[in-house]
Amino acid sequence: MTSKYFSRRALGLHLALALWIGVCAVAAWWQVGRAIEGSSLSYFYAIEWPVFGIFGVLGWFALLNLEKVTEHQEKARRDYEEHKRSEARAAREASGEPEDPILAAYNDHLAKIASSPKKKLWGH
Repeated sequence: MTSKYFSRRALGLHLALALWIGVCAVAAWWQVGRAIEGSSLSYFYAIEWPVFGIFGVLGWFALLNLEKVTEHQEKARRDYEEHKRSEARAAREASGEPEDPILAAYNDHLAKIASSPKKKLWGH
């Protein structure tokens, strides 16, 4: 089993973070130089670029620590959704009012979308 820090995806994230930190550091240094030369707006940018670097680190951490959904969690979600759909169906039938055919078709379409398999992202 590959460690989450040395998987192919993780190595790509490490490389992207290193590039991002480098770009932010160069841009901050450049803005500090411009601020010293007298550009008052560059004081703001000299602070902004390190903040962007911090956001990059936070994004890297979040993407690296995404947890895969287990089969048990996925089954629990499907069971819960089916239970809610059956409750809603029973409530509609108990009301005794005729259902609008357009609304019924739309609800059927939404139920079909909800029951279809989800696209897997980021190697999960």
